Amino acid sequence: MEDLKISKKKPSFPITERLHEYLVRYDRDVKIPIFYDDLLRFQGGVVVYDDDGNDTLWLRVYYNEYERQEIDLALKKIYSILHSDGSINTIPFLNVDAIDYCTFGNSKPFRIKVRNVLNDNYTYFYVKSADASRVYGLELEHMLSPYNLNFLVYKNTLIEEHITGVPGDEFIKNMLPHCSRSEKAQIAKEFVKFNERCMIRLLGDMRSYNYVIVPTHDFDHVVYKIRAIDFDQQCYEGKFNIYRPQFFKENLKMVELVTSMIQKPSIDQYKTEERSVLVKRFKSFQNRIGKLIECMETDHISSQDNVDLLKMKVFQYTRDVNFKRSNNMGEILRHALAFLTRNYENVKLESLK
Repeated sequence: MEDLKISKKKPSFPITERLHEYLVRYDRDVKIPIFYDDLLRFQGGVVVYDDDGNDTLWLRVYYNEYERQEIDLALKKIYSILHSDGSINTIPFLNVDAIDYCTFGNSKPFRIKVRNVLNDNYTYFYVKSADASRVYGLELEHMLSPYNLNFLVYKNTLIEEHITGVPGDEFIKNMLPHCSRSEKAQIAKEFVKFNERCMIRLLGDMRSYNYVIVPTHDFDHVVYKIRAIDFDQQCYEGKFNIYRPQFFKENLKMVELVTSMIQKPSIDQYKTEERSVLVKRFKSFQNRIGKLIECMETDHISSQDNVDLLKMKVFQYTRDVNFKRSNNMGEILRHALAFLTRNYENVKLESLK
């Protein structure tokens, strides 16, 4: 298992005018009544512990009374914009139960817990500092993964919906040992597909705490899916293996699961299935993805050293000379999707002969 090192502090890249125009075109840019920096004015915080008494690295923050009323109202409006039509009619039925601040990682997000006072149903959303890498990652996840994502960007603030599921590290430690053999085989299959999807779309740093396992009951069994929840490392790092979850030591148990439960022909089959589905999704969103990649090609979202390292590593992996000619991360991603599509079409033609 390779000991991969992630850049300790990835810089935050601003939203360019061209990316802003893209976000406006696809209704991602919506005016909101509060900014990330406004939430930083908290007076203090209390450590949030999990059920076992461990520090979660989240602080439950508090504000002075006057500011809290104003902040609560603004957060309720954001909830309505994110999940409904932005109407203020539902605001009297909403309560902001908690505002938590994360002290770990690059984005240092705020997690907002909003409860419906009529029935006690609650949900979360996140307020983060807008970073171009994260926005590109969210958009690509929305279009190339099986899951739609709901998020908003306004100036320097990003609002993200909560992605439900069991954090990968918790699942591996506490739930995986109790899964049946058939469930483990299914989880192994999903990890193979997740690994392939991250590699192709260049989503990095999928250590076990950056994705969730989503169990869904279906008739007489449980179906498990894997979803990314952190998109900071979209098209940033130069090391190719950082885009392949299998190479992180935090995922060793998942790799061992794949090795023990699935034979190589099946692994190859699942990779082919995921590539085929990715091509179909790409074709469904081809114009939109094309416009997003055009933004990336004119954007500065990584260092030149990382670009030069990654393009050569991908060239060695694919033997496609187009990667050697890439000048930025956007071009590398464009060639990756084109390479995938060409292979898919060639296989289809061969099967028809």
